[in-house]
Amino acid sequence: MSPCLSSPLHCFGEAKMKFTIVFAGLLGISLVPAFSGYSINVNDNSNSDDSGRQSVSINNAHNVANVDNNNGWDSWNSIWDYNSNFAAIRLFRKKMCVVHRMNKEVMPSLQALGALAKQKRPEGPPPKGLMYTVNSDRVDDLDRFGKPISVMCKGIPTYVAEENEGASLFVFSEKCANFDVLWILNISLCGGRMED
Repeated sequence: MSPCLSSPLHCFGEAKMKFTIVFAGLLGISLVPAFSGYSINVNDNSNSDDSGRQSVSINNAHNVANVDNNNGWDSWNSIWDYNSNFAAIRLFRKKMCVVHRMNKEVMPSLQALGALAKQKRPEGPPPKGLMYTVNSDRVDDLDRFGKPISVMCKGIPTYVAEENEGASLFVFSEKCANFDVLWILNISLCGGRMED
């Protein structure tokens, strides 16, 4: 004999308890990111220009920012790992990754990046610029750059770039590829690998 036939109130109470537990679980899952500052995802029309539509995702729990530039075959994405102090750009057309050390004097902090990504493009001076020379030797061990970069660049030819402090595109003789991160930073990757 079913326990519900002997006491319908018992079954009603059990069903009510299960509903309460499921509801509390779903509420907890939906509120945890809101209260913990876990991640920010910014994707709006103010971050769109001739180079494509950009979105910024910030994971505060892991100190990582992901910038996606969607522009067809010229799309790229970048990870800034504030724990390892390395950043990487994955170039879809060239089927390669380029890893470089983050210049924290020029690149915004994780918190500042989140705030800047939400702003409309201001009138004023051009973005700050960083210029790198891409080394021709492939990277054998991606793990030294941290897990986020290792995962993004796994199975893709990856190269290290060294910053050219104080260099200017006007006097640089090698071909460079330019990447605008929103309206706040221009990254130039130069060297033989960029000509392929």
